[in-house]
Amino acid sequence: MRQLTLDLQPAAPPSLENYVTGSNGEALTALAAWLAADNREALFFLCGERGAGKSHLLQACADAYGDARLDPGLAQLPATADIWAVDHLEMLDDGGQIVLFNLINRLRTGGGRLLLAASLPPRLLELREDLRTRLASGLVYRLRCLSDREKRAAFAAQARARGLDLSPAVIDYLFARAPRDMRSLTQLLRAIDQFSLEHQRPITLPLLRAVLQSAPPT
Repeated sequence: MRQLTLDLQPAAPPSLENYVTGSNGEALTALAAWLAADNREALFFLCGERGAGKSHLLQACADAYGDARLDPGLAQLPATADIWAVDHLEMLDDGGQIVLFNLINRLRTGGGRLLLAASLPPRLLELREDLRTRLASGLVYRLRCLSDREKRAAFAAQARARGLDLSPAVIDYLFARAPRDMRSLTQLLRAIDQFSLEHQRPITLPLLRAVLQSAPPT
């Protein structure tokens, strides 16, 4: 029972609508334009530190998603798609770099689009020079992590959308004790709402302690 609350609250599938934009409005506008049917630009590259939401956007937009952190050779990347995505490019092995190089060449002649992400811009990645050159030939945008103020505002807005009025003290308590990435915070908010409804209790500090104690270890 201690882990039941959060286990029953799966994260919502990534989408453009549930991405918290923060200061990334320009990148999101450019990405939306790139996704339009009349776009002819094959490559769109996102860079930025962990927690900026790169994986969220790749999973939201692509028909076929490959994660080089889990599959450095891209052996599991589907052969056909309208929009491919390859995440964590810095983790590609030699074979994965060849797969990606060949995919980019196919896109240039056969159509299709490729969305890419890494912690650094293409020119700074430790990859083959010819691959770096091709990656840099597309659109490149940097994503910035939300500030704590932006995260608090987004969290409070999500709470209001659920009909919850969280006091500043409640939000302070959660931000001091819970993971501070937006996916975890959104999942936690669903758990708090569900726990409050199940137990017919107002959202107080004792209730928050009960919810946090029920969370699986991270």
